[in-house]
Amino acid sequence: MQPKGNLEQLWIVRCFAAILLFGQVWLRFIQGKTYYRKILEHMVTTGPASISPVLLVNVFAGMIFTIQTARELVRFGAVSTVGGAFALAYCKELAPILTASIIAGQVGSAFAAEIGAMRVTEQIDALHMLKTDPIDYLVVPRVIACSLMMPIMMIFALVVGIIGGAFAAAKFYQIAPEVFLESVRSFLEPSDLSIILLKGFLFGVMVAVIGCSWGLTTKGGAKEVGESATKAVVTTWISIFVMDFFLALVLFEKPVL
Repeated sequence: MQPKGNLEQLWIVRCFAAILLFGQVWLRFIQGKTYYRKILEHMVTTGPASISPVLLVNVFAGMIFTIQTARELVRFGAVSTVGGAFALAYCKELAPILTASIIAGQVGSAFAAEIGAMRVTEQIDALHMLKTDPIDYLVVPRVIACSLMMPIMMIFALVVGIIGGAFAAAKFYQIAPEVFLESVRSFLEPSDLSIILLKGFLFGVMVAVIGCSWGLTTKGGAKEVGESATKAVVTTWISIFVMDFFLALVLFEKPVL
């Protein structure tokens, strides 16, 4: 039989704790229990402080994707559909997942490490002594900030990704930017942008909740804090792909008659 401390560190137990934490966050958000000044601080961490890797990854990802797809489409004489393929695959799926993964690695791990360090150094117990709810003070502001900033970061990712794709198409395949952008516009509908923003909101909630939950359930010392941060990132990545799969089933699947 495992000791209680080890049992609390089981992955499935911590996942269940994250689900319970999400319910508590939702309840407190409805009740208006949060520290609004802390939200701005965490919005800076999630947004401006993380924008450089998001832009760099997406601009190069857009160029790589365009180079790979344009090579095959040009071979079949389908030059005008290069931007459409880019819109269908990169804009709808790859850009949101890449952006959420970067934020998970930079912000989600930071949330887990910060709160985990507070847990092992008994700072969270001190908050209880001061009659301050750790969820109200530590978790809710982070969840709100991350859920608000993630859609904005995805918009930036889409813009730089499209710019990178148009540049690669023009540089390597002599496809005019006007042709590429018109193809993107014809394939990317306003409803698709709404879905991308919805994904950003949901992914942002997942990044913050999982990061905070893994921090709150940290036991031990400095080694366990590092392990919690790493496991929080891996769990968030898995959750992002699972969530994206179900969103694709619900939003894009059409019955075959």
